[in-house]
Amino acid sequence: QLQLVESGGGLVQSGGSLRLSCAATRRIFRVDVMGWYRQTPGNQRELVASVDFDGGTIIADSVKGRFTITRVSAKNTLTQQMNRLKPEETATYYCKLVGKPWSGSADTDYWGQGTQVAVSP
Repeated sequence: QLQLVESGGGLVQSGGSLRLSCAATRRIFRVDVMGWYRQTPGNQRELVASVDFDGGTIIADSVKGRFTITRVSAKNTLTQQMNRLKPEETATYYCKLVGKPWSGSADTDYWGQGTQVAVSP
């Protein structure tokens, strides 16, 4: 079973930077999309940024110009550079991978365990 291992969260002051990383523990037949989501207590998980199999990206309007998402396809790793962080971006950040574990299988969602990001005023 594929697992996603996240790292890079922590505490930073407002305006600071953090870099999140996500690595898949094994390869699967096809990876369609990898992305980062975030969630705060009592709220739904929201998309921050994603990159699909041909390099196309989706970036939330609230982070455009400050966050950069990068995927290394050969290693199934994903990073997110977060600059000029704001206190309201304090959340648990989750890595997600959507893909086919083997040829002919249905798309499967895989989630990491989450990494905490805290931005102090």
